[in-house]
Amino acid sequence: MRTKLSHFDFELPEKLIAQYPADQRDESRLMVVHKDSGKIEHKIFKDILEYFEDGDAMVYNNTKVFPARLYGRKEKTGAKIEVFLLRELNKESRLWDVLVDPARKIRVGNKLYFTDGEDNDILVAEVVDNTTSRGRTIRFFYEGTEDEFQEILKTLGNTPLPKYITRDEEPIDRERYQTVYAKEIGAVAAPTAGLHFSRELLKRLEIKGVNFAEVTLHVGLGTFRSIDVEDLSKHKMDAEYFKVTEPSANVVNTVKTNKQRVFGVGTTSMRSIESAVSATGQLKAAEGWTNKFIFPPYDFNIANAMITNFHLPKSSLVIMVSAFGGTELILDAYQEAIKKKYKFFSYGDAMLII
Repeated sequence: MRTKLSHFDFELPEKLIAQYPADQRDESRLMVVHKDSGKIEHKIFKDILEYFEDGDAMVYNNTKVFPARLYGRKEKTGAKIEVFLLRELNKESRLWDVLVDPARKIRVGNKLYFTDGEDNDILVAEVVDNTTSRGRTIRFFYEGTEDEFQEILKTLGNTPLPKYITRDEEPIDRERYQTVYAKEIGAVAAPTAGLHFSRELLKRLEIKGVNFAEVTLHVGLGTFRSIDVEDLSKHKMDAEYFKVTEPSANVVNTVKTNKQRVFGVGTTSMRSIESAVSATGQLKAAEGWTNKFIFPPYDFNIANAMITNFHLPKSSLVIMVSAFGGTELILDAYQEAIKKKYKFFSYGDAMLII
């Protein structure tokens, strides 16, 4: 039987969409869902420590969000344009794939000007290609070094908060829309399940004997792009760069051999490790681009516990979580979350599925 998109639809009250992070990272709410019994517990995130045992492994995504949203103006008309940097295509030529808004006003050959806070033009770009209905390829004109160019992008750029956070960026976002272990720059959205971990909680996990395995998946807009086919087998994910190192694979495989639990932190970590499975069902070192779309029914090879946030109806994220926890159980848990007024999406509360 084909898995249908409409199975993953539900009514979500707008007031449950978190606009700000919790006061403390590890004090958001945590719903614990037990796959075997269907039991649901309500905890605080730092209580997650109780569910780890000495010798377990935690796989997390170390990608780092860069300030991908720029505001500029179009030559001649001065029309305001939002440019969302997706990925760098060529470092020497300073070519980038971007989204532009409003897209209808931008044509190949148009120049875009980016200003500092005092309206001084400090960066110019030209549109060189139309890639999709909203997407463009642009070339930045800049004669300085790559490091200087990156610093300018950092200065001009804004934290790429999702559109469902309806306020402007605030100083808190530069810190909190980033995991404490972020280090590999390249994401245009945060791996949000990891936002709940504080340095103190990580230290307590380490003292308890938990093994850590880093992976990298640079979260792109493909993760969040809406699905427009009813038959999920026909949906194509946009490819995202990922990397699983040999040391991380060794940590996970040792834990699996010892028959202990492997916790995947977030859908991006899960996609990374499921994109790097050997013929014998072990985790292997791998690097490249993955467009893996996980939907029910699916047998997970690596992790047997998952930490995640509460996601958008009919999104690839809630579909993957349902593949892991069981569609009926997860959708029931979501109804419980709505009833108990859990907060949803990037700055929202968390779920542990074991």
